[in-house]
Amino acid sequence: MKINQLQIEIDGIDKEILRDLMNDARKPILQIANKIGISGAAIHQRLRKLEQAGVISGSKFTVDVKVLGYSTMAFVGVYLDKASSNSEAVRELKKIPEVLECHYTTGNWSVLIKIICKDNENLMQLLNKKIQAIKGVSRTETFISLDQQIDRQIQI
Repeated sequence: MKINQLQIEIDGIDKEILRDLMNDARKPILQIANKIGISGAAIHQRLRKLEQAGVISGSKFTVDVKVLGYSTMAFVGVYLDKASSNSEAVRELKKIPEVLECHYTTGNWSVLIKIICKDNENLMQLLNKKIQAIKGVSRTETFISLDQQIDRQIQI
């Protein structure tokens, strides 16, 4: 691994390790080591260096929200009355468990959020009683996702 200014260059072995773990974060290190042909200790050392360099951070499980009864996913463009309302609005959005992502954007909206709800009625209640009630929110524009077609990370 080489560090050039703000960019990290990783070698072929690092890429193979990352591909395997991105595919299955629970894959045993020794299985990856045997496949690549290096020791498990070398894999651990490379992973530590990748983590220290900020290339990777942690690991996580993916929960199927539909199995838990959340059937409505939506993207909501949030219009704020003024730019100075942004940090307070984001602070309030963080308090709403159904808000999964929040992005500061260019264009018409001040922020774009991704939310998950039990159903359309739950979405309406969330919009009316929580999101639009935030001080500084002038209005919202909602797009309901009918089906997620692509879900992936960058290819390495």
